[in-house]
Amino acid sequence: MGKPWLRALQLLLLLGASWARAGAPRCTYTFVLPPQKFTGAVCWSGPASTRATPEAANASELAALRMRVGRHEELLRELQRLAAADGAVAGEVRALRKESRGLSARLGQLRAQLQHEAGPGAGPGADLGAEPAAALALLGERVLNASAEAQRAAARFHQLDVKFRELAQLVTQQSSLIARLERLCPGGAGGQQQVLPPPPLVPVVPVRLVGSTSDTSRMLDPAPEPQRDQTQRQQEPMASPMPAGHPAVPTKPVGPWQDCAEARQAGHEQSGVYELRVGRHVVSVWCEQQLEGGGWTVIQRRQDGSVNFFTTWQHYKLTSRGDHELLVLLEDWGGRGARAHYDGFSLEPESDHYRLRLGQYHGDAGDSLSWHNDKPFSTVDRDRDSYSGNCALYQRGGWWYHACAHSNLNGVWHHGGHYRSRYQDGVYWAEFRGGAYSLRKAAMLIRPLKL
Repeated sequence: MGKPWLRALQLLLLLGASWARAGAPRCTYTFVLPPQKFTGAVCWSGPASTRATPEAANASELAALRMRVGRHEELLRELQRLAAADGAVAGEVRALRKESRGLSARLGQLRAQLQHEAGPGAGPGADLGAEPAAALALLGERVLNASAEAQRAAARFHQLDVKFRELAQLVTQQSSLIARLERLCPGGAGGQQQVLPPPPLVPVVPVRLVGSTSDTSRMLDPAPEPQRDQTQRQQEPMASPMPAGHPAVPTKPVGPWQDCAEARQAGHEQSGVYELRVGRHVVSVWCEQQLEGGGWTVIQRRQDGSVNFFTTWQHYKLTSRGDHELLVLLEDWGGRGARAHYDGFSLEPESDHYRLRLGQYHGDAGDSLSWHNDKPFSTVDRDRDSYSGNCALYQRGGWWYHACAHSNLNGVWHHGGHYRSRYQDGVYWAEFRGGAYSLRKAAMLIRPLKL
């Protein structure tokens, strides 16, 4: 098919060379190209005045490519099914060969036994009976048939394997082409957004556990029935770590107080529910008055998964008046606890998206929050993280995401610790038990720096 075209090209080149020898001031070449059929989506990047309408062409071409990829995937599944069936046939052939070898060995034993019973006069050509000879002939025929069937199955399997590899390579190429076209021509796919890669995962770090005598695990013992998963939201009661042997205060002390530290200074040393004034609202919170000098206000607690933290921005009401210190208490499903203490904790106003400000870390849980320092708070409807996608969507909760997280105490409360999920969305503190381990209990407590 290409020979006439090559002859035409050679003729034109010779003609141009003759014109050049004749002293023509400028050489002009005209190439006659065979007609070509273009396939695939074409993105036009020329001037706007000469630009075609690529939106419809891109959309139709992408749709056609997707249909072709779908057909190829169906064919691949059919080939996999056929390959599995051929594999089963090959297994049966191998079993038949094994049985044949066993029968051959048994016939050899029977032949030797018959020769022995026939006496020394019976030679190799003696008649050993019609029945063993018939059985041997039948067995030989079965072996030949099985060998032929095995050869046919092996040949078919090889053909299917070659075809499967070719189709798999074709599907990979077409998938890459579709992804590249969608990146280059975002308007040609019907206005669909670009599909982003999944967020980066925190590796499972070495476990840092404290001993069974730690006070942290004791502080996270099961609380009374009303104290379930809670966080500081507008006009909602709070929950707190409950030390063993200290019942909840049945009535609310006189208030409202500015914070739990003020109630502690007023002589209230019993942990329980206190009324605090937050702006124009009075909210009921849990004050921890026995732990490390008391005066702690619990702003978040996870222990049973009863609260869904995968919610919108308006459901999170965060506040921090002045500088505080932060205490994070953690407990795994084996009852082992750990703590992380930060000597500085404050949040910027809502206009700056509750940006996190942290001090120095101390403790035995490992520092999994400083990586989030100076980061704004993000929710599923307010994406403020450093990742190209939405970390709150992937990790199922609001947090001070970076790209994405080394900790997330507002994730999904998975039962049992290690969990299987498409994304890293558990309640985790990476330096304590790793990003793929959902903690059993977690609490965040704050206290003014000047108690």
